[in-house]
Amino acid sequence: MNIRTELENTVGVQPMIQLNDVDLNPAHIRAILINEVVPANPRQDFYGSREADYLTTTFALFREAGLPVTTIQELLDAGIYITNAVKIPKTESTVENSAIDISLPYLKKELSLFPQLKAILLMGDVAKKAFNKITKQTIKKNIVPAISTYKLRNSELYYGDIRIFPSYIMTGKNILIEKSKFAMAAEDIQRMLKLIQG
Repeated sequence: MNIRTELENTVGVQPMIQLNDVDLNPAHIRAILINEVVPANPRQDFYGSREADYLTTTFALFREAGLPVTTIQELLDAGIYITNAVKIPKTESTVENSAIDISLPYLKKELSLFPQLKAILLMGDVAKKAFNKITKQTIKKNIVPAISTYKLRNSELYYGDIRIFPSYIMTGKNILIEKSKFAMAAEDIQRMLKLIQG
């Protein structure tokens, strides 16, 4: 299945929306990491190019977590898919609520494509907010409580049978500078890996 084709066929085509142009077997995917927002240049996104900015920090986090990957295909082969909560590049320093709302039907449909999903990692506050909007629509309540991520990290949160891991933003140069957040995000990925490999 091609993710972009599937989402455009079911949700529709919008000029501003950037979707993952990647072919995969949805039944092979066990975990999804939801990053905050697509980059301004699609080539810098997870499935854009081999040297994409987003992959630099992603691979560093997975290496720290004990999975030494060097390509996005290796992550897919390990049953891990990465996407962005907001499918429209941000125009200001913060992500606008309207961008989350426009992107939400795509994210909701995207998450529904994976029948063997065991874990979802919410990488940053925007991902948490978008995911809560989806759960509010589907089960009428927020899955992720509105408290600091570091207080939530050891909570066992579930959406049906899917384990939800609130974590920290995984892209951008700041994650490499903020050593404690980098270490915590890597720990969250490590716990996810144990869950899907166990």
